Amino acid sequence: MTEISCSARSLGPGHTASCRAHACPVDRKCSPVHSDNVTNAVALFHLALAVGALALVSGCASEVVRAPMSIQGNVEVLASDAFGGRLTGSQGIQQAAQHIIGQLELFGAEPLPGSEGYRLPFEYTGSTTDGGTTLRVHREEERPELEGAVRALSFSESGAVSGSLVFVGYGLVVPETDGFSYDSYATVDVTDKIVVALRYSPEDADRELRSVFSRYSSLRFKAQAARQRGAAGLIIVTGPRSPNAGALVPMTADTAAADSGIAAVSVDVALADRLFALAPDKTLEEAQLELDSGNPHVTGFEIPVEVTLDVQVVREQERGYNVVAYLPPTTAAVADKPYVVLGAHYDHLGHGEDGSSLAKPEEVGDVHNGADDNASGVSAVLSAGAELASQERARGVVLAFWSGEELGLLGSGDFVDSAPVPMDQIAAYVNFDMVGRLRDNELSVQALGSSSVWSDLVEEVNASFGFELQRVTDPYLPTDVMSFNLAEVPSLALFTGSHEDYHRPTDDAETVDYQGLERIARYGAAVATHLVGEPEPPDFIRVERTGQAGGQMQIRLYTGTIPDYASEVDGLLLSGVMGGGPAEKAGLREGDIIVELAGQSVTNIYDYTFALDLLKVGEPAAVAFTRDGERVETVLVPEARQ
Repeated sequence: MTEISCSARSLGPGHTASCRAHACPVDRKCSPVHSDNVTNAVALFHLALAVGALALVSGCASEVVRAPMSIQGNVEVLASDAFGGRLTGSQGIQQAAQHIIGQLELFGAEPLPGSEGYRLPFEYTGSTTDGGTTLRVHREEERPELEGAVRALSFSESGAVSGSLVFVGYGLVVPETDGFSYDSYATVDVTDKIVVALRYSPEDADRELRSVFSRYSSLRFKAQAARQRGAAGLIIVTGPRSPNAGALVPMTADTAAADSGIAAVSVDVALADRLFALAPDKTLEEAQLELDSGNPHVTGFEIPVEVTLDVQVVREQERGYNVVAYLPPTTAAVADKPYVVLGAHYDHLGHGEDGSSLAKPEEVGDVHNGADDNASGVSAVLSAGAELASQERARGVVLAFWSGEELGLLGSGDFVDSAPVPMDQIAAYVNFDMVGRLRDNELSVQALGSSSVWSDLVEEVNASFGFELQRVTDPYLPTDVMSFNLAEVPSLALFTGSHEDYHRPTDDAETVDYQGLERIARYGAAVATHLVGEPEPPDFIRVERTGQAGGQMQIRLYTGTIPDYASEVDGLLLSGVMGGGPAEKAGLREGDIIVELAGQSVTNIYDYTFALDLLKVGEPAAVAFTRDGERVETVLVPEARQ
């Protein structure tokens, strides 16, 4: 471990004192030192907060520091193993919240008016588990419980339902599109019955049909279709010709809506085969084979047996906390729409247990420290807040640190819904997410289409910074800016791009570009300075979504590409590829621009996600990409996503 240095001088914004374990002269000036293990530094820092000063040990004089830690110091603390990956609801994220609050207090940020403190709570479904779901057969010559496994779907209603079985194929209902329609329920009556449906969509349908089917193949949509047609329950089977053949559907925390209003389970292939053995002259594999062409005239059939599903879903309601602080206006006359919000999410993936980890096999279970995602954004907001605290402000500044972003924008979504600050009183929102990997001096400024002021403002501010700005108009982004855009708040997002350490345990503090991060924090502060001082607030422009958002096929397969969402190029620019994944095996690498996939031209991320719907696991797909201006063609073989 590196020894600890010290300084007895008063430090300005963005710096703090640190200590060596030996005596040092009072006039000695030392740089902050970065240890491979910052646990002791974390403990020292919080002890210092408790007594209101940072004590310099072994003969160094005490001094009071009224400034936050350096950007690098904050990243190293937040991304340390001591915080356990900052999973929402964990002890580690509580420690992170306390650290952030300590930093806010150092430069005088207050709790939001009307709040009891800096922590704003929200409720969410933290986990779902199966509490003992069973399937019983009502038939004298059969045992009540067949061999095999059954598991509740995470969105299932709890309770017991009984009814006869009806096989409805893939359980798809596709409204008429270009003269084609598909209704798995067209020839069967499922009222008060329990439907059996295959997971996914027809495996051998042509590419055009697969792209149509994929939009309606989510399990939630299938559950909704069954419920609307009067079914009492739903049994999902992963067919023998499908990816993850015969497997149970994993239970995940369903944060969109806890209860679908229907009892729903998945069964493994052993149990499914025994159910289909009760149908005359039809095995599960034979039934799936007939359906897999996508022929809409292949019909379902009854399975002559009555069963009882007793579904027990245990949902753990948990509480998360946003950390929100406030710098009030300093001028006598307060501008219209008197709030500007700077935000960054401070949660991450813990040990990867929520299912979003991209860890390699040898990394599974390791701490995901999330240095770039998003200790970098938190540190940037703290730094910008400290800078704004010393300035005149015609608007108040809200400094918001969101939890639950990795689970689905939960914290920012709750803030928008509960509105401790009225949404129509917010002049603008600026988001900092993954801003710690500046490469080639390129900073992505996103959501520019949400207001007419952004295009000129980002360039005006950049005159003093000299970034190569990558301009993105689209505000529909997979980060907290989405919550504010949907609430009609003009929003801007700063981003330095994805990389091969994204959602892996290797996203550690030593991989962050701190000089670049400090420049980005100052850039964000300069944008905010303009927003708090300008008499007229930015206007809001609703941007219509364009292109295809893609369907469910991309969820079931894995290509190993890491798209660069920060750049607008003709095609899909790769910021990297996953080691050992299909893309790397196909010869793709960072900097390549995919221009064609599976026979479909690719001009943007929407085209790419749409083309993913046309792929099949294990089936080679043609890929065309440009490298150094030259067109290259290769073949990529998608793998099943577990």
